[in-house]
Amino acid sequence: MNLTSDYVESYDEALIKNIVIVSLGLIINSINTMLMVTFFSNAIFSRDSRYILYIHLVMNDMIMIFVSVALYVMSYALQFVNFPFCCTLLILATTTFMITPLNLAGMAIERFIAICKPLHHHQICTPQRTYIFISFLWCVGAIPSLADIIILFSTQTASSFRPPAFCYSPIVFPTKLHQDRTTYSQVIYMSLVWLILIYTYCRVLFTAKKATSQGAANKARNTILLHGVQLLLCMLSYLSPVLDYVIISHLPANATNLTFLIYLLTNIIPRLLSPLIYGARDQKFAKKIRERFTCKVFILKIVRS
Repeated sequence: MNLTSDYVESYDEALIKNIVIVSLGLIINSINTMLMVTFFSNAIFSRDSRYILYIHLVMNDMIMIFVSVALYVMSYALQFVNFPFCCTLLILATTTFMITPLNLAGMAIERFIAICKPLHHHQICTPQRTYIFISFLWCVGAIPSLADIIILFSTQTASSFRPPAFCYSPIVFPTKLHQDRTTYSQVIYMSLVWLILIYTYCRVLFTAKKATSQGAANKARNTILLHGVQLLLCMLSYLSPVLDYVIISHLPANATNLTFLIYLLTNIIPRLLSPLIYGARDQKFAKKIRERFTCKVFILKIVRS
């Protein structure tokens, strides 16, 4: 039974939804695997903070897609699971979900330094500092989940965690957000992050335009706008609670199908577009992809004597 309503899905309907989710997950992670192979097979990328942040975004989205799809399939095939296993999946899903916009902000700031302060870029954006920044992202992204775990263990007895539990994630089933006070605070936190990032992008864009020549300013503007598009794509998932609440209130008969469509458009599809937009736009990275994964045609010329 779907979590969003009392409507019981038919076998064919549930099967189609699971096939769509699993197929998209496999396609997205296959593309991301190709990007990762390209990165790790060329040492030149591992020395550039720009590509390190980019491949971390790809790896983060791979983890989120895998866990999100697993939770969705489990909600139909294996509803009751061991609590520690479920807890691990939820922490991974929530943490990777929170990291994506912060990673995009770091990529935008790195481009700002590269264009506005090119002489200091190699001193500021070193690989070592980039890895420290990535570690900081994981710490920040894990704070909401760890806080929930601490509160849960401090308010519940140990015996409460022994029976198998129904494992669901607000990312997979966002319609539960309006039913939980803790998730309300997460929505407020996400909204604040969104406002802060939009403000940062505007400051970076205006500063880059003033600090560089016209050609460099146009390049900075296009780069920052690209990151803004990526940010808006991943931020669509923050609108899921509002959209689902409206749908359940006004269209209860079609709630299950519409919330499934919203889940695809706000959580799955952006994870496909975001890496492709950035990877295909970068000439150096796109060239390495073509060299490694495209078939080379060798033409033999027979010269007759």
